[in-house]
Formats: sequence, C-alpha cells, structure tokens
Amino acid sequence: MALIRTIQIDQDTKLGVWKIGEEEAFFRKTVAIEPEVHHPHKRLQHFAGRYLLVQLFPELPVNDIRIMDSRKPYIPGNPYYFSISHCGDFAAAIVSTREHVGIDIELVQPKIGKVAHKFLALREAQFLSREHKLRHQTVCWSAKEAVYKWYGMGGLDFRANMQLQAFPYAHTGFITCDFLKDERLACLDLQYMFDGDLCLVWVAGERRQ
Repeated sequence: MALIRTIQIDQDTKLGVWKIGEEEAFFRKTVAIEPEVHHPHKRLQHFAGRYLLVQLFPELPVNDIRIMDSRKPYIPGNPYYFSISHCGDFAAAIVSTREHVGIDIELVQPKIGKVAHKFLALREAQFLSREHKLRHQTVCWSAKEAVYKWYGMGGLDFRANMQLQAFPYAHTGFITCDFLKDERLACLDLQYMFDGDLCLVWVAGERRQ
C-alpha cells in the first residue's frame, strides 16, 4: 500500500515501516529474490523489506544482499548497516552508514505472554506493568529481538546475554539494554513506539565508553 512511517534518527540513520498491499510484480521491478523463499506471504514480506531499504537509502545496492549462516542479511564490502523485520502485513527496516543497527516489529498477541518466562529474567519480569502486562512483555520481546539482530551472529540466550534495565510501560519510550556475550560488552540505547497493537523497537545506538 505505502510507506506509512519514516523516522530520521540522525544524518546517518533512518528507519521506515511499510504496509504491504501490493502483489509481487510491484516489488520485482526493483528487488531480486533468493530462490529458496517459497511461501507466498513470506516471499511478499521479503520483497517488501528489501524494497523498503531502497526507499530509505536509494543508493543501497539491494540486489547485492547476501545471508550469513546466522541468517543476518549483509552486503559484502559495502558501507551499509541494516536490519529488516516482518510481521503480518507490515515490514520495517532501519539503515545506517555509521554503526550496526537492529529493528523489530511485532503485533501484541497472547502467545508472547505464554513464552515470556523464556526470554525474561526474573528481575525483568518484576518491573512489568500489571495493567498493561502483555503490551509490556511485547516491548521486551521486541527489544531483545532488535538486539539479537544488532548482534547478528546468533547463539544468544535471551535471558542471560540481553538484560533490560527497568523501564515503565508507555505508548512510546526508551530502553537501556546491557549486552554480554563472551568478551563482547555493550550498553545499548533502544527506542520503541506503539501504533495500535503494532509495536516497533529499534536499537538507536551503542554508548561509547
């Protein structure tokens, strides 16, 4: 259908959300696709995500994208850091020419609450809003998914390697995540926002020591 939201984070970084209403033919004019993507809706999401990258940074060579063993997309030898997320009829993407980024888009659904014990440490579960528990859980899940994509190498324990500092539930807000994996230590700043039952979270940067 259209690009429904863009956010210029800084001069080097931009994100966008696309509401998918097009057929494959619309995207094929701009985007090539890996032949192993066969499921019709997943193919459409795949197209929309990559098409969105070009809307954010027109010079980005989208058809040079390759996939790591960890499933992280990248462009060999190219100065673009990017992340893509899909959910239902929505695609979200973030692109930076300066640093690694991560983004996630999720719908608020009961299944997230049912598996919250798998991705939330006890300390994190204790700061959840009682009134908006499921939505707060969704933000936490989406935040950790965004950090997972920021890291890009896979093999993370969502409770041990990514620890969210306490934050109140709100329609929009900021989150701090302490990341620890082997010798990799980082303090990440994230931002989130809701649009109805759609939750969008992105890694906005790493704090420099």
